[in-house]
Amino acid sequence: MQFAQRLSRVKPSATLAVNAKALELKNKGIDVISLVVGEPDFNTPNHINQAAKNAIDEHFTKYTAVAGIPEVREAISTYYKRNYAISPKPENFILSNGGKQCLYMLLLCLLNEGEDVLIPTPYWTSYPDMVSLVGANPVFAETTVENGYRINIEILEKSLTPKTKLLILNSPSNPSGVTYSQKEIDEIITWAIKKNIFVIADEVYDQLVYDEKYQSSASKLWEQNPDKIAIVNALSKSFAMTGWRLGYILGHESLIKELTKIQGQMTSNVSSIGQKAAIAALTASYDCIYTMKEAFKRRRDFAYQEISSWNNVTCPKPEGAFYLFPDVSKLFCEKYKNATELCTFLLENANVAIMPGDAFGSPNCVRISYAVSDETLKKALTAIKKALYTL
Repeated sequence: MQFAQRLSRVKPSATLAVNAKALELKNKGIDVISLVVGEPDFNTPNHINQAAKNAIDEHFTKYTAVAGIPEVREAISTYYKRNYAISPKPENFILSNGGKQCLYMLLLCLLNEGEDVLIPTPYWTSYPDMVSLVGANPVFAETTVENGYRINIEILEKSLTPKTKLLILNSPSNPSGVTYSQKEIDEIITWAIKKNIFVIADEVYDQLVYDEKYQSSASKLWEQNPDKIAIVNALSKSFAMTGWRLGYILGHESLIKELTKIQGQMTSNVSSIGQKAAIAALTASYDCIYTMKEAFKRRRDFAYQEISSWNNVTCPKPEGAFYLFPDVSKLFCEKYKNATELCTFLLENANVAIMPGDAFGSPNCVRISYAVSDETLKKALTAIKKALYTL
């Protein structure tokens, strides 16, 4: 068969590939611990599930408005008033099928063939492929472990091209956990606006920030410059709703109208039942979030302390999300020349699956998810440490 040329630009999901290898070993009876997939180990809170059950019982199962029912768009607006003291209108939102579709639709809507997109490294694995799929070019702004993987204006300036159209700014970051202070966010976005660069702020981990200094958002600057910024968020991580596929975009009214046209041709509305669940999640008590957040913070602190004790491994302390991203390049040797080979060694000798950093644009690193129980995390890191000492 002949396939579209654009598919040659896209790589399979590395995260899912590594997880598949771990599952293959598990199916052979090997006790493998996976620290690969970024998914909370908590169940969706009961009041959210109940709202979905009620929707089914009430036969709320028909098509809805493409951008979401008025009540869910109002609930998202309330979320921003409640958390960030801004007052967007319901018309400033579209609910979509997860953060991925939100990002892809924005790129389809904003980019022309051949334009350049600034992507700080390390980056979430799907950014470059999504940019390539719409015919644009990913341009990487390189950070280092020495500066804690923090992007700054100096690095961005060096990465500018005459065709730069857009910047993707992810905070808290997957894979590094880097979270920018409000001052840093404001400086970066103000710089982009002056350069006439549109900013997509990916804030899907916005409730999973562990240090008060880094409680930040692009939303204040969005309110001042709604035609220069779009914010992507989702219920997946903060509310433990990954399988529900509920994401949303905060944007200028005219942008939301265009995105609604695109979604109308792609998928139509998000599940009607999911919309009712989203309302419950966004408007009820956040006690469930605080419980999960405290657990993640405890695990972050334990894992960071443990990894910091490993010889020849450098790991900045993450401020948010639920990942650590250590540089392991000093462990490379004749037998294990890169992060992929090192991860394979750990999978086979420690029975622990972690992600090589190549998938995130940082081949000297590995990503370790601590979205597992305390006991599982301790067992996995102990096994990794033991295996590394045999190198």
